[in-house]
Amino acid sequence: MVSLQSSSPNTLNHAKSRRGFLTGLASSAGLGAMALSPIALSPTARLFAQEAKAAGLKLGIQIYSLRGFPVEVALDHTKNLGFEEVEFFSGMFPLTASDEEIKKMVDKVKGLGLRISAHGVNGFTKDAQANRKVFEFAKKAGIKNISAAPTPDSMDSLNDLVKEFDIRIAIHNHGPSDRFNKIVDVLKAIEGRDPRIGACADLGHFIRSGEKPVDVIRALAGRLYGVHLKDFAEMKESTRGVILGQGHLDCAAVFDALIQAKFPADGALSLEYEENPKDPIDDIRQCVATARSALSKVKG
Repeated sequence: MVSLQSSSPNTLNHAKSRRGFLTGLASSAGLGAMALSPIALSPTARLFAQEAKAAGLKLGIQIYSLRGFPVEVALDHTKNLGFEEVEFFSGMFPLTASDEEIKKMVDKVKGLGLRISAHGVNGFTKDAQANRKVFEFAKKAGIKNISAAPTPDSMDSLNDLVKEFDIRIAIHNHGPSDRFNKIVDVLKAIEGRDPRIGACADLGHFIRSGEKPVDVIRALAGRLYGVHLKDFAEMKESTRGVILGQGHLDCAAVFDALIQAKFPADGALSLEYEENPKDPIDDIRQCVATARSALSKVKG
């Protein structure tokens, strides 16, 4: 996933396509009555929740995966597919939301028995006041983790803000050509910073960067506050997204590494499936089945 606010050329190019989605969101919102009705909670979904609880992991979804639906329908799907948590992006929970809108969204999520695990990916620059507004939004919404695409000149500001608000910054990588291409790039950015500045490891983008997901988790242990479960067919920049386990992501090894790394219970472990945006439900269901099968092999 990419930030709408990131200032790097690579993420800005991606953001343009996402802005096109946001432009169409208002017109598609009227399709709620025509959208797919919520799916009955499947045995696979129930089993996944049981396995995840036994392993100490809670699987959420980056709701960008469900961007083809109005937000309320997307949240119903989130619940009915068996996820416990939701990671928002600005297209469905804007940083500019009023206090009333924030409360309405928080109440909707709680009413479904879900937790908001994170929000992002959000861009940060040297503009300390703009940075503060993101933290103020997160505090009002009760969000503990902000996935981020910060510029180098934003880090001093972020260091102060994580201390003041006790909210984590999780630096998100976007693959080759991005500022945070390799593991070492993230480690350099967080070195010497407050412990609440860490990483949101998009394992799919790290695959595109030629990094092995388990190595990523081990290297970032102790500062890993978010994970995007995503798989790609090949370990190169230009490749296609696939169902979890059909590419280079070994889910069982990833879950085992997360347990060994003591991934925090209030971190954000999110499936992010970016393919087939108009009808992703069956694909996402397959991803959940793969995750459940992998968890059954993991010993906590």
